[in-house]
Amino acid sequence: MPVQKSNKTKQTEIFKFPKTPTGVEGLDEITEGGFPKGRPTLICGGAGCGKTLLSMQFIIKGITEYEEPGVFMSFEEPSKDLSLNVQSLGFDLEKLKKEKKLVIDHVRVERSEIEEAGEYDLDGLFVRLGHAIDTIKAKRVVLDTIESLFSGLDNQAILRAELRRLFHWLKDKGVTAVITGERGESTLTRQGLEEYVSDCVIILDHRVIDQVSTRRLRIVKYRGSTHGTNEYPFLIDENGISVLPITSLKLDNEVSSDIVATGVPGLDDMFERKGIYRGSNILISGTAGTAKTTIAAYFAAAQCQKKERVIYFAFEESPRQLIRNIKSIGLDLEPFVKKGQLQIHSSRPSLNGLELHLLTLRKLIKEFKPTTVIIDPISNLTTVGSEFEVRSMLVRLIDMLKFNNITALLTSLSKQLKDNRHDLAEESVSSLIDTWITVRDMEGIGERNRGIFIIKSRGMGHSNQVREFVITGKGINLLDVELGPNGILTGRARRSHELNKKVSKIQLQSELERKDREIARKRKTLEANIEALRNEFETVQEELGILKQTEELQANVANGTDKFKSRK
Repeated sequence: MPVQKSNKTKQTEIFKFPKTPTGVEGLDEITEGGFPKGRPTLICGGAGCGKTLLSMQFIIKGITEYEEPGVFMSFEEPSKDLSLNVQSLGFDLEKLKKEKKLVIDHVRVERSEIEEAGEYDLDGLFVRLGHAIDTIKAKRVVLDTIESLFSGLDNQAILRAELRRLFHWLKDKGVTAVITGERGESTLTRQGLEEYVSDCVIILDHRVIDQVSTRRLRIVKYRGSTHGTNEYPFLIDENGISVLPITSLKLDNEVSSDIVATGVPGLDDMFERKGIYRGSNILISGTAGTAKTTIAAYFAAAQCQKKERVIYFAFEESPRQLIRNIKSIGLDLEPFVKKGQLQIHSSRPSLNGLELHLLTLRKLIKEFKPTTVIIDPISNLTTVGSEFEVRSMLVRLIDMLKFNNITALLTSLSKQLKDNRHDLAEESVSSLIDTWITVRDMEGIGERNRGIFIIKSRGMGHSNQVREFVITGKGINLLDVELGPNGILTGRARRSHELNKKVSKIQLQSELERKDREIARKRKTLEANIEALRNEFETVQEELGILKQTEELQANVANGTDKFKSRK
């Protein structure tokens, strides 16, 4: 019995619901593999949502990436119009038609030519569609749009019967079908039946909030499979449709112990390991004019010099303006742009909604594969979203960058709030950021100076000093800390203090030299006195010697006289 239970469990674990990949970026992640294989999927939405484009992309990607021929049956646009509309996206329908991989059939339905009768059915459509499927052995089918097929019918009984019959016929053919439909007032489609007979239902929505347009996608149901249930923004660009599937990534990303230098002279020395961890993220916050963009440019140049790839997202300056301004401090980014190591993308935040900015960044990362991403500044995003929306977007952004092990530098413009609270953008990411560096103004003695300090750096020791820095034509220079009676000295006070130190040093040196000269003179005097005393001593010593010798001679003479007398 235990063995049978184990085999049953094993069979259950290896079962996978059969699905057909869509080839649409992000959509396969949301659907966990694609549309249900051999079953109909309904895509509904209002005008301009992208229903036709999504279904056409499903067909084209099936042919080009999965070698599955397809049939596209249109009830609205002629074949020539469809070919022209998608040609700007790089889809060559005429070539695929010549290769017998694609059939595009335009079925014209006119209300004036339809007579409602009890015997009305879709047998003619089934014959036409079946012939197209059998001709190229199609695996994918698109019907665009279903409302046009039944636009001339008012008899609901006939309409519902034929809808059911159409969906069952598609299932019997074993093709993966996509049917597009227009949104109803109180139902997903105008007829209100298609969503019940479809195995998968997707709603496309195009909304405008605060004059910002955003397209979103939501899976209403998916029989037999789990799926993403949230609303997901999607982008239509020159490559077709891209969906942003990220909601909240698990905190299971890989980490690195490699160190990445910031490129700012002196700043790396403020970190214990002379830089930050690869794959981490840095926030540079500060008020206007505190060199946030300059530090970001230094960081970009440092990575490019190591032959790495960098994407620079600028919300305030055009690429040419940014390159020109940074060149004024001796840093030239243009060679890195020409070599393809650095990409600068500039746009106003109001160009897209928050989610579309994130989707655009995700797409660029996938195409360019950078090791470093710079966003300057994230605070501008608050102009196109609420506090909750901005935080949600930034959480997704940071999670996405960490998941791809991309080192990120974000700048934020700090606003001087009355209650000393942090700015909205800073509050949104402060707990998510690995390293937080603040640049600020330090005013005193009628001038403004710049200071930099590290608020936090996860997993690494760092300096607690506030370092003044200056920007010249040769770049950024971090100055050593100068302490005065009232704290850190900056600007003119620093220069005055340094001048006083130099004067004191000169005075001390002069005093030392004077003392040295005085000692030398005294030494010479002392040596002269010693020499005189030595000479006097030697003279006395010589005189004493002479006296001793004289006395000895006199004694010897006296002794000699006495001996002579005794002999006599």
